[in-house]
Amino acid sequence: MTALPAAIEASEPGFSAAACAHCGAPVAPGAGRFCCAGCEGAHALISGLGLEAFYRRREAASGELRPTDAPPAIRFATHVRPERGGEQHSLDLMVSGLTCGACVWLVEQALAAEPDVLRARAGLSTRRLSITWRGPAERAEDLAALVARLGFHVVPWSPACLRAAEDAEGQALLRALGIAGFGAMNVMLLSVAVWVGTDMGEGTRSLLHWLAALIGLPVVLVAGMPFYRSAWAAIRAGRVNMDFAVSLGVLATAAMSLSETLRNGPYTWFDGATALLALLLAGRVLDRGARRRVRQVCAELLALQAGEVALLGPDGKPRTVPVESIRPGDRLLVAAGERLRLDGVLESGEALLDTSASTGESLPRRFAAGAPLPAGAVNMGSAFVQRVTAAAKDGSLAAMARLLEQAEQARGRYVSIADRAARLYVPVVHTVAAATFLGWWLGVGLPWQEALVPAVAALIITCPCALAIAVPAVQVVAVGALFRRGVLVTSPTALERLAACDHAVLDKTGTLTMGRPELLPDPTRPAEALAAAAALAANSRHPLARALVRACPSPAAQGVEEIPGQGLRHGDARLGSAAFCGVEAPEESLTLWFRAGPGQAPIAFRFADRLRPDAAEAVAALHRLGLSTELLSGDGAPAVAEAAQATGIESWQARATPEDKAARIRALRAEGRRPLMLGDGINDAAALSLAHVSASPAGATDLAQSAADLVLQAEGLSALPAAVAMARRAQRAARQNIGFSLAYNVVAVPAAMLGLATPLIAALVMASSSLIVILNALRVGREAHA
Repeated sequence: MTALPAAIEASEPGFSAAACAHCGAPVAPGAGRFCCAGCEGAHALISGLGLEAFYRRREAASGELRPTDAPPAIRFATHVRPERGGEQHSLDLMVSGLTCGACVWLVEQALAAEPDVLRARAGLSTRRLSITWRGPAERAEDLAALVARLGFHVVPWSPACLRAAEDAEGQALLRALGIAGFGAMNVMLLSVAVWVGTDMGEGTRSLLHWLAALIGLPVVLVAGMPFYRSAWAAIRAGRVNMDFAVSLGVLATAAMSLSETLRNGPYTWFDGATALLALLLAGRVLDRGARRRVRQVCAELLALQAGEVALLGPDGKPRTVPVESIRPGDRLLVAAGERLRLDGVLESGEALLDTSASTGESLPRRFAAGAPLPAGAVNMGSAFVQRVTAAAKDGSLAAMARLLEQAEQARGRYVSIADRAARLYVPVVHTVAAATFLGWWLGVGLPWQEALVPAVAALIITCPCALAIAVPAVQVVAVGALFRRGVLVTSPTALERLAACDHAVLDKTGTLTMGRPELLPDPTRPAEALAAAAALAANSRHPLARALVRACPSPAAQGVEEIPGQGLRHGDARLGSAAFCGVEAPEESLTLWFRAGPGQAPIAFRFADRLRPDAAEAVAALHRLGLSTELLSGDGAPAVAEAAQATGIESWQARATPEDKAARIRALRAEGRRPLMLGDGINDAAALSLAHVSASPAGATDLAQSAADLVLQAEGLSALPAAVAMARRAQRAARQNIGFSLAYNVVAVPAAMLGLATPLIAALVMASSSLIVILNALRVGREAHA
């Protein structure tokens, strides 16, 4: 094995002589500095690139950095995207093994050292590595092999690959939760018998202790691994976190319980250790689910542009090709009812599009020749030709997905209240425990076995159980109370963020309003005309036609012809716009005209998208809570102004695009505001993810609900101000719990240090502190019903 220079040997702090200098795996005595030839090669590669700083930057993450085999038999060049006329190429890789910021830095720097690589960007949350280089597509094979030699497994990136990796990690976390939950429930049953069986014989008590140990110890060792790995990573990085406190408390409690079991003591505490693990793992599962929902939104957005399109050749004949092969300037044939996969302009004629996916408008819009057509819209009229202006990766849907991805990564840096408190709490408490042991052993002169008793009592009495559940207990109670109120909380940090909100941004269509037009009553309208018009309307997908059929269900008339952008014709009868029906009246977006035939009087059918019954009261309640409000909508100015006036919202903006909404949220945050965004459509997804906290009403699209932190499941908006009030009560209770936990330690720690508390008393006091924290959390739920 080739020896490396001493300067390089000294550049990997944190590895012992018995650990591999690259991955940290154990190395047999006398076997050298590496566990295998692959690690030696990876180390030599990193050193040869001048990237030895990786070993100083790396935090010991849960995974190990091991070299992989050469990339599997994949032709990476076939997944390359040409750019700038073929002068440059880009490739997206799925990189397994990115576990920390140092790994990202290593991959990016190694690729940047290649002279032809123009850009290399790796995402820790998506594990997506994007490489752009100058030169032929075949260069992709060498670049992928370079990343593999660094110790990572690479395949072409795809949402399916990411889902598979996340599913594997999620299943491991769920298995740990299942083990902890099973163990906690069974150990609790055994512990209850010991606690209430005061006249129990020693043999029976010993049997119950051993049964609890047989169940509890494997649970502590297996289910606690996520916390132990995180704690070890923090220690290797020279810091401590809440997982370190939890790990030490759980292991110390398990060790004392095992000691009590061996000497047949009166009590053990396996129940507390396993229950704490179960509660914290449940919180981690919720956190993972919240992060995955945002990535799911990105995938659903990109799915709108996935598939095949009809590309018109030079001869004008269409042929079906994948969306990824389309370039700006290509001409596409868009059939009736087809979704536009790409951004473009209308080449000729007129088009009637349902743009609710991109603008949120409740009614279809007409587009003239040369008008820009947004990706995601649905063709409600006849076929037309679209000239593409942006490739799929550069289009509006891809841009919106990138916004969501950035928002998810920013939100992933959110730090909980308990972890912030643990930064000071954890090192102080465990320093005190060590000082207690040393004081009694070296200062007083007790044998180390006896000096260990007050030290362990200090560890148990200061076990961060109360602090660890201070916030989760309040969240569980508050989330349950909101669920009973019809509010589904989808993010574990939503309540803390919601409590801090000072401004509410609301969408109109489907949020303040019911989201679908309704026929207004008219006592002068003949019933026969309504039935005849509804029979024509049953042949159309237009929202107003559907509203007419809902108002008067009728069998569809036969032989009805639909004139795109104008209306329906059946013999001499017509239903549609004023001009189509020969009526001299201004065109109104929420009006259909019906004329039974020549010489017949025209009849108007007027519709309205009604406000939700409690919309005005909900806005007033937000004002009473101190939140200012504004209305952003893709609808026209008259409808938006009317809704704002009816609900008491002073500030409003009409014709707001998804980009406008996202820009407004960013502007509010730049001003130091903490906006609450309430929206229901795909066009609101980016703004929802950029907001300090987001919510979607009942009936919102799946995409909007996936991007939201809160989903109002009940009809109406009154639950939104109730959620704000609940979040503020929950935050007050969480702060009280944290304050009590810290104050409790101020009193309990000196008692333990002075030897006034045995491990049994310490366990009782510790359990009592947790009980007080839980009772205070339950008070939040009782106040919600008051």
